[in-house]
Amino acid sequence: MRTRRLIPSAFLFAALAGLVCVAARAQTDVALSLYGAFSGSTTGGNTVQSPSNSAGGLLELRHISNPLVGYDVNYSYNRDNQTYKSPSGLPCPTGGCTVAAVSANAHELSGDWVVSVHGANLRPFAQAGVGVLLNEPTSGQSGTSSATKPVFIYGAGLDWGLVPHLGLRFQYRGNLYHAPDLTTAFSSTGKFTQTAEPMIGAYFKF
Repeated sequence: MRTRRLIPSAFLFAALAGLVCVAARAQTDVALSLYGAFSGSTTGGNTVQSPSNSAGGLLELRHISNPLVGYDVNYSYNRDNQTYKSPSGLPCPTGGCTVAAVSANAHELSGDWVVSVHGANLRPFAQAGVGVLLNEPTSGQSGTSSATKPVFIYGAGLDWGLVPHLGLRFQYRGNLYHAPDLTTAFSSTGKFTQTAEPMIGAYFKF
């Protein structure tokens, strides 16, 4: 009879220990990262569109409740100059062959679902989410307009805790979106393109 009473108590103790363990591994942090933005060219219709590579910054607010339940909200910024031209081999238009170069900034607001595991002072993670990408030509350029595109985000990384509330974050993020139409001299290619963003940063855990 005593053995039967001990069995439910053991299960209750194990369940409570599990809840304490999950709570201890929960994490809320704010992070700042620097990244390189590397984008490929696209071709569509009579246009070849080539974004420039640039450096940028990412600000993150992240909360992880357990390995399968985590999320973050992000803001990022980088230069996103675009060059538009006619594909080689095609005849020039009536006005002659031209190249349109647009100086622009890219602002991104996004939210991600984060899956992670935690061991010792390491936390590898994967993420996927959606957001809005705002491409804004800099002032003083005629024949340009801003473009707002939905963006799909995917990536993975690793948190490395250095001290109880501070650590380093290494991650790769990929952005998938439609090429922006920023100039009236050429139409956008209308094709999907992606930007690769390898980054390194630091996080502060509350």
